[in-house]
Amino acid sequence: MPFLGQDWRSPGWRWIKTEDGWKRCEPSSSELEEENNRLNDISHAVILDNDEEIYNADCEFASKKRKKDHFRNNAKSQYFYGEKWIYVHKESTKERHGYCTLGEAFNRLDFSSAIQDIRRFNYVVKLLQLIAKSQLTSLSGAAQKNYFNILDKIVQKVLEDQYNPRLIKDLLQDLSSTLCTLIRGVGKSVLVGNINIWICRLETILLWQQQLSNLQMTKVNNGCTLSDLPLHMLNNILYRFSDGWDIITLGQVTPTLYMLSEDRQLWKKLCQYHFAEKQFCRHLILSEKGHIDWKLMYFALQKCYPIKEQYGDTLHFCRHCSILFWKDYHLALLLKDTGHPCTANDPNSCFMPVSPQHFIDLFKF
Repeated sequence: MPFLGQDWRSPGWRWIKTEDGWKRCEPSSSELEEENNRLNDISHAVILDNDEEIYNADCEFASKKRKKDHFRNNAKSQYFYGEKWIYVHKESTKERHGYCTLGEAFNRLDFSSAIQDIRRFNYVVKLLQLIAKSQLTSLSGAAQKNYFNILDKIVQKVLEDQYNPRLIKDLLQDLSSTLCTLIRGVGKSVLVGNINIWICRLETILLWQQQLSNLQMTKVNNGCTLSDLPLHMLNNILYRFSDGWDIITLGQVTPTLYMLSEDRQLWKKLCQYHFAEKQFCRHLILSEKGHIDWKLMYFALQKCYPIKEQYGDTLHFCRHCSILFWKDYHLALLLKDTGHPCTANDPNSCFMPVSPQHFIDLFKF
């Protein structure tokens, strides 16, 4: 499918359709050109005098179409450009018309590969959760398909690796609540796509929730376990957690961990990390002995104020180029690559990390 760029100086690109949406392929890929030309050369000569020949022509057409779709879905990765950045423009210029949408950014930033990176996994899940709460109707049809494809890969990864199932359960709960509201209020809000498609997606979400509820953690009997570690090491592990629910979950493993998870100093440090002192004064909770109950304080403050978010890696925004991109630290150290074609004299001074909420705010016009 040829595509003429909106910049009149562009010679035009060639795009092919994949499961994750339309992707740009290199013009020099002669193999792809020949295959597309061969599959597109479908004969329309149908002999109307014989019903059997009509049936055979239809079968041949369907067979070639299946081969064409199979080739497109299984095209080699070297035919695609590997950029993981997008130019965020909010107004039209002589070279660029229109503006960048949330769905376009979601398709271009390669979240399917990002969820395979342990540093970016929580970031992508949090972003999907925020989109599910408020921006689901802002996605185009292709972006919606990409959203649920990524969500499917996340659920399968959690079922296989058993990594952070509680985070995914919260995401699916918010998504199912949003879909129930949209389906019940169909006609009152803009819902891209057929209502039956959304009902099928809701049924899929309910199936995922059931699979996660039945998830059984595999026991590892080889090597050192938590019970074999000394108390000071167990205490250091608990002090590394930034989520109170993770502390409570770990405290349920053994009586020793439960005793360490109830430490007042541990919950005090957690409250001081996430909240300001002015917020403490408004929600003081005292125990029966007259001491501050820091554990109850944490959960009370969590309901009123947002907690600090920690991610191993995030999207970055270049203030000089107005480009949103993944910054690969390993590649940056080895090749001094900034992650996008930056033209600034000192690119690193122009970068700023983008939180999931900031990512969505970038596309609110």
